[in-house]
Amino acid sequence: MKNKSNLLLLAALFGGLLFNFLFWKERLALNLFIYSIYILAVTYFNPDVTKSNKFKIYGLAHLSSAILVVINNTDLSIATYYISLLVFIGFSHNQQIRTVFAAGLAAILQMITTPYNAINNLSKISIGNFKLKPVFRLIKYIIIPTIVVIFFTCLYAAANELFAHYVNTILSSIFNFFESILQFFFEDLDIERFFYFCFGLLLTGGLLLPFFNKALENAELKAPEQLKRTRRESNQKTLWYQVMETFSGNLLSRKMALKTEYVTGVIMFAALNILLFLLNTIDISTLWFGYKPAGNFSSALHEGTNSLIFSIVMAMAVIAYFFRGNLNFYRKSKILKSLAYAWMFQNVILIISVFIRDGYYIEFYGLTHKRIGVLVFALLCIIGLCTVYLKVARQKTLFYLFRINGSVWFFLLLAFSVINWDVAIAKYNLAQSDNISLDADYLLSLSDKTLPVLDKNRSKLHYMPSKVYDEREIAQPQTADDYRNQLDERIGYFKTRYGEEGWLSWNLQDWKVANYFGIRHSN
Repeated sequence: MKNKSNLLLLAALFGGLLFNFLFWKERLALNLFIYSIYILAVTYFNPDVTKSNKFKIYGLAHLSSAILVVINNTDLSIATYYISLLVFIGFSHNQQIRTVFAAGLAAILQMITTPYNAINNLSKISIGNFKLKPVFRLIKYIIIPTIVVIFFTCLYAAANELFAHYVNTILSSIFNFFESILQFFFEDLDIERFFYFCFGLLLTGGLLLPFFNKALENAELKAPEQLKRTRRESNQKTLWYQVMETFSGNLLSRKMALKTEYVTGVIMFAALNILLFLLNTIDISTLWFGYKPAGNFSSALHEGTNSLIFSIVMAMAVIAYFFRGNLNFYRKSKILKSLAYAWMFQNVILIISVFIRDGYYIEFYGLTHKRIGVLVFALLCIIGLCTVYLKVARQKTLFYLFRINGSVWFFLLLAFSVINWDVAIAKYNLAQSDNISLDADYLLSLSDKTLPVLDKNRSKLHYMPSKVYDEREIAQPQTADDYRNQLDERIGYFKTRYGEEGWLSWNLQDWKVANYFGIRHSN
């Protein structure tokens, strides 16, 4: 155990040095991939980590996300990188965990408790006959009071400007004192970079040093996936049961609660099916076939889509609520289930209407991140409805929904990171410039990866009024050359930025843009 602790602490120390080398004044790109290789290797060789299929799957998923950062280098790929890293660490050190949500939370808790975990590992080290455990036991007593004092100091400083001034003065004096000492012994020491190393050390330690408390893992182990019929004893009443009993009199005591809930559910789902049938009939007759934009077309599509998506999410929540317990085992529940299935099917039709609305929006106005987001969210709603159907049909728990949907969302996030959305948006909108209302301002707000595409289509970057008669307007530039000047400025900024970057900031997309404009690194 002592050797394991020593090796993990050394790995965290080296990781802090590596972090400092890789990321100091560099962009996130190839350096993230190198850092991931190190984290994956140390975790793999940690004998306390079981090399299960779960470890391999999520380790490979994180490595893929790191590669996608180098290939695409989009905000989505970087966000996926961080999420996959947390999920991998959570599953690696808590392999009894079953959901990506719990794995991510476990990793966050592990990182928050890094100082405590480090002290716990340091206390196991002994130098000859001298043991460090008594020393670090004293430090443990200081940590919690220190954190509490810092917390309330921040609160008091926020409440009183004069107090905040005194705190800042004291902290500045302490910082200058330690800075002078460090500068005295290490004349060439960069203080900012030293603190950056400390940050890297804490981060790496949080990823490598496991949190010994398995309370979250044990709590999730108790969550079942299969519903079981439960019988409440007369002397065992939950708080919710007591509240319901207050308003329902002796209805619950006569064991009529389940039947009441069943009748309520039948009436509600029947009414909702009729209501949604009317809405779907209107959508199919007016939207699906021969739709022509009229009036405030943009506002109608945008607001209607938001409302429909919210209604679909609420529909899934209502179904999950009614089929959360003993109603699944009620002998007359076949009618209720049939009505619920019908409502699920009608919600699928509603999602198709969302796809069509968004399709019309893209047809007239082109692609944007938000419109792509609507399509993705509609896809997730279909997947959610499918899992809700499985929950009702197979009598599964809410935990089952969280587990399945979490895994699906995670791997869809990884899949969507494969596409460079900024480039795809720019190429599509410029290719359809004769058919859509091209928004040059939006295209020029996209990332530097789109610069070659925009440069090839300079002639299309001009003011274009809306081709659809509604209230939507595109801001008109002051001069005809405004857009081209903005593009030239963007290209100039990229040339300056790329020329100053080192090899650690290398990524495929920037390299392609640099090759297009004939730019080379200065270092």
